Amino acid sequence: MTTTSDTTGTAGTTGPTASDPATAAQTGTTASGSTATDPTAATGTTGPTASGAAAAPGSAAPTRSAPSGCPVAHGSVPLSGPRFQSDPVQLYRDMRRDHGAVAPVVLDGDVPAWLVLGYRELHQVTGDPVLFSRDSELWNQWDRIPDDWPLLPMIGRRQNSILYTVGERHSVRAMMISNALEGVDPFSLKRYAEEFADELIDRFCTKGAVDIIAEYTKLLPALVLARIYGYPEEVIRPLVGSINDITDGLDRAIAGSQHLGMATFQLLAEKHAEPGDDVVSRMIADEGGFTDEEIVQDLLVMIVAGHQPTADWMGNSLRLMLTDERFAASLSGGRHSVAEAMNEVLWEDTPTQNVAGRWASRDTHLGGRHVRAGDLLLLGIAAANGDPQVRTHASALTGGNNAFLSFGHGEHRCPFPAQETAEVIARTGIEVLLDRLPDMDLAVPAEQLTRRPSPWLRGLTDLPVLFTPTPALGRPASFGGPA
Repeated sequence: MTTTSDTTGTAGTTGPTASDPATAAQTGTTASGSTATDPTAATGTTGPTASGAAAAPGSAAPTRSAPSGCPVAHGSVPLSGPRFQSDPVQLYRDMRRDHGAVAPVVLDGDVPAWLVLGYRELHQVTGDPVLFSRDSELWNQWDRIPDDWPLLPMIGRRQNSILYTVGERHSVRAMMISNALEGVDPFSLKRYAEEFADELIDRFCTKGAVDIIAEYTKLLPALVLARIYGYPEEVIRPLVGSINDITDGLDRAIAGSQHLGMATFQLLAEKHAEPGDDVVSRMIADEGGFTDEEIVQDLLVMIVAGHQPTADWMGNSLRLMLTDERFAASLSGGRHSVAEAMNEVLWEDTPTQNVAGRWASRDTHLGGRHVRAGDLLLLGIAAANGDPQVRTHASALTGGNNAFLSFGHGEHRCPFPAQETAEVIARTGIEVLLDRLPDMDLAVPAEQLTRRPSPWLRGLTDLPVLFTPTPALGRPASFGGPA
């Protein structure tokens, strides 16, 4: 989980940083004062052009350079499409082959950006917060972003969250969040995860078949987060759909952000009136002088980045254990294999694929590209993890190697308490499921499993399994509503 991560890490309780896609949780903030302009018109202020081409002077590597001032019509890659679902690994390889470590891409509405594919280049970008800033006000494309742009919840203007705070204020704000998360008792956290896991499994364990994504992984992280943050558990369930809308960046993203924002403002009001032993109450009590607006914005990031990447971490790990014979021992309760599979996923199938973003504070060069002041750089977490200069033997198991960038890097990386929270939730959820349903197996051929249509977060749309029906434990449920 990340709260301030460089990657879309999880803010507050998830493992693979979902932070930036999570920035998505910004209550539907729009680009104030911006007007809709011709989406195909180039502004002349950015490296990658509106047509998706590489930047003007010096934007391409020597063998692919364009004439000065001339947008290149070739080479740009739309950050959308079926390949992000079917074979993103090969897609990133192709992009690296064609463009090198930094590739020109276009977002919805033909909006240009750079995608950083190289491990070293991504390390450089995330390690230099002055040159590559988190301040979205620097973006040189705001004059052509309409108020209904579907990615506004993710790349918004004047967003008052920690993700877009820079300098000393960011450091103080990050410490407030870390302190609030460190106050969570680790034994209580594991107990909550076990209790909620058992209650969810009780709902389907007698049936002999279930979609693990819909009935388990999409619910467990949010329920545990609800408990430790202080959200009333009965309101979390309806928010799961809004969270998914936000992270997928589709037409419902802004409405999802607004729904989540209203619930979070209500939570803050309740905790002002009646504080408790929870993350939100500790954030309110912090002596850093944070406004209610700042706390609410950070909570929005934390709940989105804390839930969805952790849910996808669980789903992707279970898929690996059910389809790869190297991890078959996990299905018989092999705890070591569970940890190995989770680590392997962070390298090979990380939930956070791409993160928005960083903005160049001045003209510079990166990976052979001329990046202009105000250009948007997207962090290609999945591509960097698979960089052949780092993963020379991609087929070999990673073992205990945790040099992946799935939690980000630099001062905006996912806080350690958030990572730990995410890992506890994900690992506990997987272990309890395997204990309860030890003979679980896929109900469909592995090649029929599909992913959500998102270039930002990579997760399964469903994971149907079969198992021998077992009796429910019969513990009283601690959250309302049927499954």
